Amino acid sequence: MEPDVFVPFLFFGFLTAVIVVPIMAKEATKRSAHQLVSQAIARGQPLDAELIERLSQDGLLEGNRARKSLGNGVILLALAGGIYGASRLGGWDDGEGGAVPSIILASVGLAFLALAVVDYITKSRAP
Repeated sequence: MEPDVFVPFLFFGFLTAVIVVPIMAKEATKRSAHQLVSQAIARGQPLDAELIERLSQDGLLEGNRARKSLGNGVILLALAGGIYGASRLGGWDDGEGGAVPSIILASVGLAFLALAVVDYITKSRAP
């Protein structure tokens, strides 16, 4: 494999591993904890209320998705602006696609902002 093909493949493979492996590890931990609780219930063992509260805490944190999406969107838009500004000041934006990374990041940031708005609007309002 030539270096022109191998280096981007290696970079994106590393980036994917850095993002996906922690998510998979967290989900595996959750799955094993819930499996352990279901085995304890099947055996008739009493469960501590603190344990159930701790396991359900992740569900409560998931309810704050709109705020997390809003934060991600703002960060990505700021990053896109920074990359675009650096490319303009550094002379890298010479008409040959120097603004493409900032456009991609800005698009993803705007998608996160739209997701935050949709999450906020559709969130059920409990009194």
